[in-house]
Amino acid sequence: MRLRVVAVGRPRLAYARLGVEEYAARIRRYAPLELFYVREERELLPKAEGHRRVVLDERGKLFTTEAFSRLLRSFEGERVAFLVGGAEGHPEAVRRGADVLLALSPLTLQHELALLVLLEQLYRVLTLRAGHPYHRP
Repeated sequence: MRLRVVAVGRPRLAYARLGVEEYAARIRRYAPLELFYVREERELLPKAEGHRRVVLDERGKLFTTEAFSRLLRSFEGERVAFLVGGAEGHPEAVRRGADVLLALSPLTLQHELALLVLLEQLYRVLTLRAGHPYHRP
């Protein structure tokens, strides 16, 4: 599986920027990862063309880590793009273009924090699949 994460805006908060860099490096040990930053929400779908599109949205489906792992396993051999909106969230066109609407939490997360949580969960799932002890249910 080839992973692409497309986010509106680069992380400006130091903790988010450092966390994104850390988890992106960890993920790349297990799977190819491309990380793109765009200026506006309308640029998200074009960057995800040719990929399964997983759109992060607070109205999306909540997954356990194990269920998220099964979802990613179902995309094995495919290119998967995760789309992270900006402070205003996603326009309806982006939500309609999703193959999966994914909620990271029932709470509304600040977009930089959502990006960091997504990368940590991708890393967790990849280590789980590899049989490493990082994930402890």
